[in-house]
Amino acid sequence: MLRIVDTRTGHLVEIPSVRRHLLSICVHLPAGDVGLGLGDLRALLVGDVLARTVELNGLQSRTFRTMPDLPDEQAEALDRSLSALGVHPPDTVGVHHPRGTLCAAADVHVHAYGTAAQDAVGGVRIDVGQVGPASGERGVADRAHLPSPGLLEAVAPEGADPLAMRMLMLGHAYRTPVFVTRTALEEARRTLADWRQLVADWAQEPSRPMPADVLRHAHDVLADDLGVPAVLDALLTVATRADVPAGAKFETFAFLDRVLGLDLAREVGHQHRAAT
Repeated sequence: MLRIVDTRTGHLVEIPSVRRHLLSICVHLPAGDVGLGLGDLRALLVGDVLARTVELNGLQSRTFRTMPDLPDEQAEALDRSLSALGVHPPDTVGVHHPRGTLCAAADVHVHAYGTAAQDAVGGVRIDVGQVGPASGERGVADRAHLPSPGLLEAVAPEGADPLAMRMLMLGHAYRTPVFVTRTALEEARRTLADWRQLVADWAQEPSRPMPADVLRHAHDVLADDLGVPAVLDALLTVATRADVPAGAKFETFAFLDRVLGLDLAREVGHQHRAAT
C-alpha cells in the first residue's frame, strides 16, 4: 500500500484509491511564458521517483506531463536536462488546456512550485517545494533568471555530474525547499563517486541476499509519503555495517537504485577492463 499526503487536506491518502494495478501520474508545469527552472525539473523528478516506487511495489504506472507550448529549442533543452537527470520520459505530453482534459482522470497530480491551483481536478494533489540558491549564493539559477536553453547548465554547472543534482534534490522531502549551493553539489558529487566505487568493489564478491530489515525499512518509508531521504540514510548505514557481506551490500544498492536512479553501478567492471 502506498500513501501520500494530499496537499488539499494535509492527510495521507492511499494510492491508487481503488484496488487496481495501474496508477496514473500527471506532472503540471506552470502555464504561460514564465520560463522553466530547477523547481520545474524537481516536480518532474518527483513524478519520476513516484512512478519508480509504484513499479517497485509491483504496480504499473502511466505518466503525463502538461506544460506550456514551448518553442522547439526550449522543448529540446528540457528533454536534454531531464535525460541528464535520469528522469524517464512521460507516456503522454500535452500543452495546458483550460479544462485540464489531459490529466482530468489522473490519480496523482504533481505540481511544480508556483503553479495555479486546480481544485476542480480530482485525484491527489502534491505540491513540490521550491528550488533556489541559498542566501548570498551566486551562480545557481532559479526560474526567475533561467531561460530554458540554460537548464542543462543549471543541472550540471561547470561540467559536474548532473546526477549530483538529482541526489541533492532526493535528499530533501519533496514538500520542503531545496537550497542549491556549490558546497551541497560538491558533497553530493563526492558521495556519488564514493558509492559507485564501493558498488564496483562489492560487485567482485559473491552475491548474497539483501538484508531483510533494510528492505522492509526502505519499502515502509517509500510507501509512507515517498520518504526517499530515509532510503539514502539507510544506504549510508548499510555501507558501513560489518554484519552485511559485500555481496549483500551490492545487491541492496543496486536494488534500491531502481527508485533512486543514481546510476550507482556505473563503475562495475571498470577495474577488470583496466587490468586487461
